[in-house]
Amino acid sequence: MKSLSLFTLFILIFTSCMLQEQTTKKKAKDLTYLALGDSYTIGEGVDEKDRYPNQLVSMLSHENLNISLSKIIAKTGWTTDELATGIENAGISGNTYDLVTLLIGVNNQYRGRSIENYKVEFEERLVQAIEFAGGNPQRVLVLSIPDWGVTPFAVERGADQNKVRQEIDQYNASKKAISETLGVFYIDITEHYREVGAEPEMVVEDKLHPSGRVYKVWAEKLEKVILSNINFY
Repeated sequence: MKSLSLFTLFILIFTSCMLQEQTTKKKAKDLTYLALGDSYTIGEGVDEKDRYPNQLVSMLSHENLNISLSKIIAKTGWTTDELATGIENAGISGNTYDLVTLLIGVNNQYRGRSIENYKVEFEERLVQAIEFAGGNPQRVLVLSIPDWGVTPFAVERGADQNKVRQEIDQYNASKKAISETLGVFYIDITEHYREVGAEPEMVVEDKLHPSGRVYKVWAEKLEKVILSNINFY
């Protein structure tokens, strides 16, 4: 009788564990991720695996999050209005995603567009990003604009580095304020890039765009915020 009781107890415990595991698997749905941006998001000059959205997915997967990079809507040279056209042409109206990142604005600054114009168009893109996140601003992460003025490309072109720095700071100040007003996460990647962007190994062949090593840091910053603040399940 004693042996039978122990055997029965073992079966009950084993069955309970199996049911808990099955319940956990049911809850662990596949997560979707939409990345919006320009050359920094599409990873100009690096392999696909080295783009920051791809590295982020890899990192989160190692944290037992079943997430996939559903779509990247980004192209080298895009401004805020060109991103809007890209979104429209992608045909994803009405779709929702568990996670959305947005990095846009460097080409607005590069082309000499006004801060006022950027504020309007960036807010429009951010509202779209929130809509793609199912209306939940806490599923949206905005990255600051990197300072391209520190790169070897800028030095060789004789760019006014102080002017670029000041304008990037103005753009980012507006970007941060709008992000905070709309309740999304704002991630500063600018200061780190200013520290390393002049180093040849930190940029790709064009001497302008970041290398995979830089994108890894960006992905790590995103991962930290996501794991600390977002509960997908």
